[in-house]
Amino acid sequence: MQIHYLDGSRLRRALLAACDYAQQQRDELNRINVFPVPDGDTGTNLTLTVRAIADTLAPSRSRSVSEVARGAADAAVMGARGNCGMMLSHFLLGFAEGLSGYERVNTSEFSCAFHQGAKSLRDALDKPVEGTILTVTHDTAVAATQSSVKDFVALLEHLVKEARDSLERTPDLLHVLKTAGVVDAGAKGFVSLLEGALYLVDGSLPTSVESPVHQRVLASPASLMEYPVSQERFRFCTEALVHGDSLPTQASVQSRLRDTGDSMIVIRSNDVLKIHIHTDEPEQIFDYLRGLGDLVTHKAEDMRAQHRTIQRAAEGHIQLARRAVSVVTDSAADLSEEILRAHGIHVIPLLLIDGDQSYRAGIDIATEEFHKKLEDDSRLPTTSQPSRADITKTYSRAAEEGEAVLAVLAASTLSGTFAAGEAAASGFQGANVYMADSLSASVLQGLLVVKACELAELGWQPEEIVKEITRVRAQSGILFTVQTLKRLIASGRVGSGQALLARLLGIKPVLEIDKHGHVTSAGKAIGVTRARSQLMKLVEERIPEGTKHLRFGIFHVGMPEIIQPIKDKLRGRYGSGVEVLAAPATPVIATHLGIGAWGVAYLVEDA
Repeated sequence: MQIHYLDGSRLRRALLAACDYAQQQRDELNRINVFPVPDGDTGTNLTLTVRAIADTLAPSRSRSVSEVARGAADAAVMGARGNCGMMLSHFLLGFAEGLSGYERVNTSEFSCAFHQGAKSLRDALDKPVEGTILTVTHDTAVAATQSSVKDFVALLEHLVKEARDSLERTPDLLHVLKTAGVVDAGAKGFVSLLEGALYLVDGSLPTSVESPVHQRVLASPASLMEYPVSQERFRFCTEALVHGDSLPTQASVQSRLRDTGDSMIVIRSNDVLKIHIHTDEPEQIFDYLRGLGDLVTHKAEDMRAQHRTIQRAAEGHIQLARRAVSVVTDSAADLSEEILRAHGIHVIPLLLIDGDQSYRAGIDIATEEFHKKLEDDSRLPTTSQPSRADITKTYSRAAEEGEAVLAVLAASTLSGTFAAGEAAASGFQGANVYMADSLSASVLQGLLVVKACELAELGWQPEEIVKEITRVRAQSGILFTVQTLKRLIASGRVGSGQALLARLLGIKPVLEIDKHGHVTSAGKAIGVTRARSQLMKLVEERIPEGTKHLRFGIFHVGMPEIIQPIKDKLRGRYGSGVEVLAAPATPVIATHLGIGAWGVAYLVEDA
């Protein structure tokens, strides 16, 4: 078989095959990950990055090679995790730029774009280190531009051979690799992407990949390496994503942050700024970024705690190098895809029943699509707790990454999800599962989930996290208002007599989920404008005077225009740097509240 041109459809299929194959290498990449620190997470980070690419490309039907490449690059930026994910994103941004304007390309044009990707990566690095993905992309790009073949199958075979040869040379360029007896994990991940594309076109794509037996029984090289305190002076692997209309240049950000840490990678693409840096002062980084735009996601992972985790795994003869705690929630937590990907949160899909149709929220139906359906359809969808199989499957995915699993689920007082999660946990064999009852839903549940992730990333034990989440929940809350009580009546949370009186008088209720997890009346007002004022007044009254550590969440059902004015009001009252998470309500929440509902959650973290 010969392929003489590459269009959008072919590039999409090749990238999907590449992403699938790379994900199958996760465990082996984690096992050999020793640079820049032996924290055993390169495979996990690469998996999360390429999964974002695959999720974006899977529904695409574009026939333009330019559009597909740009979609892959943008998805990689949004989903990038760790050094390897950030470096792959830079390569793909350059590659997409090289393909800009093309509907289809030949091998020569493809090779030029590949070379532009490698150059983009090298130009972006503040302190380039050879023996990493940087070297392999460069060597492979040189081989591509020197090739004169006209057939893509032959070109891919050539590139894979050159990439593998370059990979085998990485220990000669990095002493730590030679000492550990491994190749660079990030570079091997890049090679696996090329291999996946080749396996697709030559017809031999495997369905699964197993590590050799001798590799499965040996301890992870990362666990045998001492933490390189003399070389890696900084403790926290810090990542953040900022949106903004007037963000500074990549070079400007690099200059500003250069003295605050090392292993810095900065991506500036359109209205997005993505940062990866090892530092001892992550909060200083976050404060700087808050001044640039909307800090959408941020995390600071204790690399020394990660290293201790993989050493414990080795001592217990556990195959995989993993994190101490992996966090699970359900789709009642209104968390954006960006936040879920940034923290590697695993989501149990709740069920939505609409006539004869059954949907898994967040999987089978998108949030915006469901909001539109609520506007157009007079039928009342109902919700159902997740199946035992879906819960167990989610626990299993989480257990592949963590020594323990922590599930922060919707209030046991509002849903049967928590009880179902407990039942599934009692018989789960993959890891110990710890349960935290959020006594809430929507963005308050989401804020608690993010808090749990942050503590896990700092190396807290699961019992300590559950205790802290319980403490924080007791002093936090969520208030909301609805346009109509129709949905709440259907769910049994408001009586029909109350609803009739409210409709006749034009009363808009302000409701809250109290500290015990029950929906109660917090106030009422006549008209939409007064209801907004009343809700914001109640939020302010419930936050103790002098609170120092505070963050907010805003949710809405079909009312995106509410977000900015509420954000402005919160930041005007509590400071421009206060963190505000905002998201449309997931279908499970939306179906109970109806179009026009919105609310504000506040998380008080003060001890």
